[in-house]
Amino acid sequence: MDMELRRALIGHRQVLVVTGDVDLVSLPRFNDALLRFIGEFPGDTVAIDLDGTGLIEDAALGLLLGTAGRARLADGDVVVVATETRLRARLAITGFDRAVTVANNISGS
Repeated sequence: MDMELRRALIGHRQVLVVTGDVDLVSLPRFNDALLRFIGEFPGDTVAIDLDGTGLIEDAALGLLLGTAGRARLADGDVVVVATETRLRARLAITGFDRAVTVANNISGS
């Protein structure tokens, strides 16, 4: 399934909603979207909603780590939203959840 990206304001939080597969073909577009997204909201904590993803390559997780680092340099942060058991398990196995907050909802808790 092709990757789709949509922005939303939910409550007081800017959210980038990702659906479909984040594979090697879509990585450049994913990276560009992440950089533009955090660039527009310096100093804010933004959310990346991964619940609608199917396949998510390890390289995409690396891009998310880099994005969180860039956001923190600008006094902001990134929260990844993942409620699906399979996705949360993957983020835990890779150690991603030790570097980036993985939340059950947009508010970050």
